[in-house]
Amino acid sequence: MKREQRYTRSLAGVNVPALRSHNAALVLDLLRTAGEAGISRLELAERTGLTPQAVSKITARLRAEGLAAEAGHRASTGGKPRTVLRLVPSAGHAVGVHLDRDELTTLLTDLAGTVVALRRRPVDLGEGAGPVLDAVTEEVRALLTDGAAGGGGPTGAGESPGPALGPGPALGPGSAPGPGPALGPGPALGPGPALGPGPGPVLGPASTPAPAPVLGVGVAMPGPLDHHAGVPGRVTGFPSWDGYPVRDELARRLGLPVVLDKDTNAAALGLALGPESPGSFAYVHLGTGLGAGLVLGGAPLRGDRTGAGELGHQTVQLDGPPCGCGGRGCLEVLCLAAVARGELPEAARILGAGAANLVRLLDIDQVLLGGRVVLGAPEVFADGAREVLAGLGLPTPVAVASAPQAVAVGAAWLVLAPIFGQ
Repeated sequence: MKREQRYTRSLAGVNVPALRSHNAALVLDLLRTAGEAGISRLELAERTGLTPQAVSKITARLRAEGLAAEAGHRASTGGKPRTVLRLVPSAGHAVGVHLDRDELTTLLTDLAGTVVALRRRPVDLGEGAGPVLDAVTEEVRALLTDGAAGGGGPTGAGESPGPALGPGPALGPGSAPGPGPALGPGPALGPGPALGPGPGPVLGPASTPAPAPVLGVGVAMPGPLDHHAGVPGRVTGFPSWDGYPVRDELARRLGLPVVLDKDTNAAALGLALGPESPGSFAYVHLGTGLGAGLVLGGAPLRGDRTGAGELGHQTVQLDGPPCGCGGRGCLEVLCLAAVARGELPEAARILGAGAANLVRLLDIDQVLLGGRVVLGAPEVFADGAREVLAGLGLPTPVAVASAPQAVAVGAAWLVLAPIFGQ
C-alpha cells in the first residue's frame, strides 16, 4: 500500500483546535512527499480531510515560520491559477549517528532527509561507553562545524546558511528531554542554546540569514536495547554496554534532544518514509551482525521492549556452534561464519532461510536486504535469498536497499519523523 492511500485510512485530519499540531504535521508530511513539484491548498484539504480554511491557516503559519514556500502556480478548471506550496528542506537539520561495532558514521540531513554533511571514523565498542561516547561527541561537534561552514558533505550546504544549535522538537518517549519546544503550529524554529564545550559551528557574518536549527540527534546502534529508556542491553560481544544511559549522557554532552534505537529499526524507518515504500516489509541487515527492522502497516514494529526484529538470534540449528548471545546455532553465527570462510552463496542461503521465516510469520510485502556485507555482493545475496523463498513457494519480492548510509540516515529520521506525524 502506498503512502498516499494510507492518509485516507489512518491519518485523516481532524478539525478540533486541540489537534492543531497533528493537523500541521499532516500538512507538513504532504508537503514533504510532494517534493519540489509542490502541492496546492485544495489538494491538501482533499488529502487530509481538513476544511480549506483550516489548511489556509496552517499553511500561512508554516510559511511565516519558514517551513513552507510557494513553488509556482497550476492551471485551474475555473478561476485564478492555484498557488502551489512546497516544504523548505533547509528550515531545519537533524544529526544521524550510526554507532557500529567497529565504525562510527555521523551525518547531517535537512528536513527532507537529504545528506548535507558526512563523517566516518573507526571505533571499537569494546573500548567501553566512555571513550566511544567521547568519539561520538567529537564527531557530532565536528559535523556541525562542517555543516555550518557549508562543506564536508556529499551535496554541499544546499539552501541553508548552516545549522544552529537551537531548540528541537519533543521527540516522544524514546528521546531524552530536549532543551526546546515541540515543532508545531505555534513556536518558530529559532536558534537556541549553544552546543556545550568544544568547537561550535561557524555561523558567518552577522548579516547572513539566521541559520536553521539542529532539531536533535538520532543514534542507531546494535541491539538489543530499550528504545524508551534510551539504554542498550547486552550487545552481543560487548556486555559492558548493558544498561549504560547512552541517550541521556549524549543529551547532556551535546545539549540537544537525543533518540536511541536499534540500527535495523532506524534503517527501516528511513526506508518506510520513502515515496514508494511498501506497506509492510522486513529490512534484513548483514554487517558486523545480523538483524531485521520490521515495518507493518507503514509503521516500525519495535515491540514493548524493543525486542522485535532480533532475527540474528533465531535458532536454526539446535546443535549448532555457540553464539555470543548465549544460544547455539543462531542465524547470525552461522551466517557470519560463512562470510568469514568466503562462502558468500552459503551465507546468502542462510540469510534467505531467515527471510523466509519472517515472510511466513508476518506475511510481509517485501524483503529488503542491506548492510555492508550485502552491499559488497548485492547480486549474490539477493539471488540467494530469492532462490530460498522461491523453493518454499513464497512469491515475496526481494530487493537490496542500496544506500550505503541507510542506518545513519534512518537515525536522522528518528528525529525528523515526529515532525511529520510519523
